[in-house]
Amino acid sequence: MTRSAADLPDLTASQLIPLYRRKQLSPVEVARAVLGRIHALNPKFNAFCVIGGDETLAAARESEARWQKGAPLSAVDGVPATIKDLVLTRGWPTLRGSRTIDPNQRWDDDAPAVARLREAGAVLVGKTTTPEFGWKGVCDSPLTGITRNPWNPEMTSGGSSGGAGVAAAMGLGALHLGTDGGGSIRIPAGFCGIFGLKPSFGRVPAWPLSPFGTVAHLGPVTASVEDAARMLSVIGQPDDRDWHALPAPERDYVVGLDAGVARLRMGLSLDLGYVQVDPRVRELVRQAAQRFVELGAVVEDADPGFADPLKVFAHHWHSGAAFLRRGIPSDKHALIDPGFHQFADLGEAVPHLDYLQSMDARGQLGVLMNRYHRRYDVLLTPTLPIVAFEAGRIAPKEYENTWTTWAPFSFPFNLTQQPAASIPCGFVDGLPVGLQIVGPKYRDDLVLRVARAFE
Repeated sequence: MTRSAADLPDLTASQLIPLYRRKQLSPVEVARAVLGRIHALNPKFNAFCVIGGDETLAAARESEARWQKGAPLSAVDGVPATIKDLVLTRGWPTLRGSRTIDPNQRWDDDAPAVARLREAGAVLVGKTTTPEFGWKGVCDSPLTGITRNPWNPEMTSGGSSGGAGVAAAMGLGALHLGTDGGGSIRIPAGFCGIFGLKPSFGRVPAWPLSPFGTVAHLGPVTASVEDAARMLSVIGQPDDRDWHALPAPERDYVVGLDAGVARLRMGLSLDLGYVQVDPRVRELVRQAAQRFVELGAVVEDADPGFADPLKVFAHHWHSGAAFLRRGIPSDKHALIDPGFHQFADLGEAVPHLDYLQSMDARGQLGVLMNRYHRRYDVLLTPTLPIVAFEAGRIAPKEYENTWTTWAPFSFPFNLTQQPAASIPCGFVDGLPVGLQIVGPKYRDDLVLRVARAFE
């Protein structure tokens, strides 16, 4: 089958690897095609803050030589990959969407997940955009401007892994490393119509650790579930720089991916008992749940039974912002996003006993969800209660002027550290709607399996 260079960026990792193996396609051809598409689309959609060049093509040539010898390093060797600009990447600046960081310094370190991707032979094609320090659920920053939705550039991509979401949706690489401290993988996955997984906390090692603490996860953003499984098998290896890191997974996450959902018990909560949801979104998610019934699962309406944990999350998130700001020289504070300052000010005002009380409440929420999963293998919810709104805003006009007001389905499961994924389940007004799949802690394999069945 003949493929034009224009079509190569649309191939997933799962499609590329057999073509490399049969020597019908070269990683160099693919890297050139992906870089060409990035250069063509980035001026309009602004998904990248660093675009690879000679170093990307050099890595692709090394991969090509390995495939020619029949000796690839892994099941992602030669696959184009991107890194969110919160994550250290050797040779490229990590500016975190901020004008406070000097790009003119040595960039000699790879974060653990980046190191694992390089060791596996993935070809890094660039770094994707983020709001400053990843502090909000949309993707604009004082440094890089606004990242725009691939379905309608007038709308937001979501954030904070907004660049990764756009890149996955538009074929600007196959594997995208994102971070998720309150929904930052799942929000852009929902708004951009692609797959995003927040793994169990510690599954993907982090270094340096996030200033937002133990709500912050790293994970894959991809166009397909199988690509996410391949990627997680690579980046989910332990690293001694992260003392939270889990042991190596017992098996490749692709194994068992197609086992289906027959006889699984699923709880469906369209509003968690307290969320206002667009009726059109509710209907699409209910239809998605019915699809699982047709595939052999048992689905029951079952709210988890917790009250809105926004205050609990806010104490963690605001305190993290305050802690982060304290590490920035005061003469650079005027360069920071004013919205970030507001969050940091709120964090400075959190009494230490209130913070400890929120930690206790977080533990109780985790126990409640542990017990929920004794009855239900997974929880199904909307990823978001709305579809994407105007780019450049932190919230739709009808919501309070903060991102947490319209992302109520995501941050509870950062508090509990459970695996949670978003997969597209339909459209409203031409914009994607996401289905969220939440699994028991450490059952990333189950979340991937359920998502694959729906896909």
